[in-house]
Amino acid sequence: MTEHSDLSPRRLRTILGHFATGLAVITAATKDGPAGFTCQSFSSLSLEPALVSFSPARTSSTWPLLREAGRFTVNILPAEHQHLAAQFARSGADKFAGVDHSPSPLGNPVLDHALAWVDCELRQEYDGGDHTIVVAAVRALSARADAEPLLFYRGSYVGVQSRAGVLESVG
Repeated sequence: MTEHSDLSPRRLRTILGHFATGLAVITAATKDGPAGFTCQSFSSLSLEPALVSFSPARTSSTWPLLREAGRFTVNILPAEHQHLAAQFARSGADKFAGVDHSPSPLGNPVLDHALAWVDCELRQEYDGGDHTIVVAAVRALSARADAEPLLFYRGSYVGVQSRAGVLESVG
């Protein structure tokens, strides 16, 4: 097999890691308390109707809790909060330990100092191989203008220097 036809998961991760993505923490108020996970596959899907999409791994133990709640908040992370991306990516830990948050209009946790948040209701799910493709209806949203986004690029956290137009390592 030539290098160009190698479609192994490791090679896919390496090559597709050249596409910089934002980082978000998807949160919900569940029957067992707040729950959440880190997601780098969040995107806008439609403006009319207002829809967003993200893709949790099928192995996620948190997504079923959020699915059952039926509504959740996408917290888009600013560059200074890469520690939250790492904290919410851990399995089996109290992900909300030391994390300040307040309720969204739908009652979901909005992380303090999130760059932006989007309150959603589950609309549809689709098969996405080893992930689930989630489509959600937007119900409320807000953003702040005094911070830069946290990005993930080639396996590392990076930030944006908007004046210079270059990526800088933040981790």
